[in-house]
Amino acid sequence: MTDLSAHPGQQAFHEHRKLLFSVAYRLLGTAADAEDVVQDAWIKWSAADRSQVVDPRAYLTRIVSNLALERLRSARHKRETYMGPWLPEPILTGGDAAEAVADAESVSMALLVVLETLSPLERAVFVLKEVFDFSHAEIAEAVERSEAAVRQAAHRAREHVRARRPRFAADRSRRREATERFLAAAAGGDVNALMELLSPDVALWTDGGGKVRQALRPVVGAATVAAWFAAIGTVTYQGVEPADMKAEIVGINGGPGVVFSGPGRVIATVTFDFDAEGRITAIHNVANPDKLKAVAGGSAYDIGTR
Repeated sequence: MTDLSAHPGQQAFHEHRKLLFSVAYRLLGTAADAEDVVQDAWIKWSAADRSQVVDPRAYLTRIVSNLALERLRSARHKRETYMGPWLPEPILTGGDAAEAVADAESVSMALLVVLETLSPLERAVFVLKEVFDFSHAEIAEAVERSEAAVRQAAHRAREHVRARRPRFAADRSRRREATERFLAAAAGGDVNALMELLSPDVALWTDGGGKVRQALRPVVGAATVAAWFAAIGTVTYQGVEPADMKAEIVGINGGPGVVFSGPGRVIATVTFDFDAEGRITAIHNVANPDKLKAVAGGSAYDIGTR
């Protein structure tokens, strides 16, 4: 990691570093790539003529946005040829009530999955406008497009997201309670209790990346999904016996989630989407070991937007 204290201008960069990671992670959906982008931004910042920089926050956001856009464009083919569903890389965010509601929602798996369906430009414009409240003019400068093009992209992205993300979500206490009940029912193999928690058309998305055996297509329907999770306590998974499997509820991407671990390693994370009644409408299960490094590291990320 670069020693920022050894460079002039490090104070301004350090002041905005958490914000830069927050932007990069929402644009890229992976903590590793977001960290890389922030480091690359530091290199560009170090080499820049900072005497001409009036607003370091806007300048640094512009650097990060452009670096992230480059990565998004180069990653599109890789994600299109990915084995099975491609899910964002989960991050720890402390307790599920630790963040402001808007900040937590904007880093949720539900929204990040929808953002994957936008073009790189639409994603950047949506994140900068809707999440970080930059003006159209500021975004135009950041992504090097005309203000008119940015307004059009913002409108398309907003309509696209509105049509696809959950319109109603249960409050925090209901989500936490439902997560606790889900984990207890899964651990006890109680199919009926699981069925009560699931929406009839619930969908389970599993990401093993071809490295861990997972469903290559969404598992749909309450009965099928309930049976899937009721078997957790009875089968060996990734070489870990049920007796050696540990499950813990933690804050993941701004809400309650479950981390499954075996001796010395994290095995998977599970996060949930809820309807207004607190029923589970979607489950995102990340088991690709390459995507579990941020969670395995044990450090919670600050996902604030200010």
